[in-house]
Amino acid sequence: MSAFDPYRFHGDEEAIGAKVDFAVNVRGSKPPEWLQRVLIDAIGDLAEYPSATDEKLARKAIADLHQVPEDSVLLVAGASEGFALLPKLRPASVDIIHPGFTEPNVVFEESGIPVHNRILPSPFELDLLVDRGTADMVVIGNPTNPTGVVHAKEDLLELGAGRILVVDEAFLDVSDESETLTQLAAQQEDIIVLRSFTKTWAIAGLRCGYVIAHPTVVAKLAQGRPHWPLGTLQLRALAAIAMSAADEVEKERGIIAAERVTMTEALGRAGFEIASATQAPYVLVRPPGDDPEGLRQRLKEAGIAIRRCDTFPGLDSSYWRLAVRPANQVAKLLKEL
Repeated sequence: MSAFDPYRFHGDEEAIGAKVDFAVNVRGSKPPEWLQRVLIDAIGDLAEYPSATDEKLARKAIADLHQVPEDSVLLVAGASEGFALLPKLRPASVDIIHPGFTEPNVVFEESGIPVHNRILPSPFELDLLVDRGTADMVVIGNPTNPTGVVHAKEDLLELGAGRILVVDEAFLDVSDESETLTQLAAQQEDIIVLRSFTKTWAIAGLRCGYVIAHPTVVAKLAQGRPHWPLGTLQLRALAAIAMSAADEVEKERGIIAAERVTMTEALGRAGFEIASATQAPYVLVRPPGDDPEGLRQRLKEAGIAIRRCDTFPGLDSSYWRLAVRPANQVAKLLKEL
């Protein structure tokens, strides 16, 4: 049995068998019906290899969504594959802003590229970062996972000045699109944006993401990929969401914001400390009591999954990350407490 690797630990491991899931940030238990119909209709085409027509349609739809050129879009199997391609750019070293998504640590360290964790102190705002590092690439989430903090574009550009800036915008569609760097990324070789549809549309099992970057950078990242890196179902889902879901994602953003307010108010009344100014579909908290890890384990035994946070650099077991959920599920959590 291999040793526990905190960088490889993700919330899905907590949610196995759970009755109420606060550990995984996927919205809903299945894709919306209109997306299910798209996927069901595509099943009849699975005897054929993924087509160049489907690939071009998906790429064009995403380019239109973000108002960038088509050759600035690279379709990938979730944002995680986007990170896996970054070592092709051969950075000498990488600064990763934490607490944050840990997959980049794994990717670069396995590629033999030195990694330096730059820790944001509480409440995890970018202007509090003391040591910004001097590596020639810097990686940050916007909003950052697990804090949910959305960083201003100006602060991100200052952080990345003079080096390659990689921004993971996997949750920005339901947070604050005004802070996206997608258009700048398409124009400049020193900015790379990673996006994902998997969480908002409940298709984490399908792995649907994309990279937006300057065409020169896209060409470098795409070099050496296998034929048909994405399957037909992924391509159809990417195209359908990009073309049809603008109104629905705006509605979902409003629902999440309302649920987040109700949830944080209820948690606050129950003695939780809300640890950051989250704008994401998850909340970083410190639970009441002097044994948060023991409490988390007892909740797990009761069928309520909570994302542990000691696997995020800069945090420890006194923090929990809770996915934003409807009031009835929050009530179940508080009742168990």
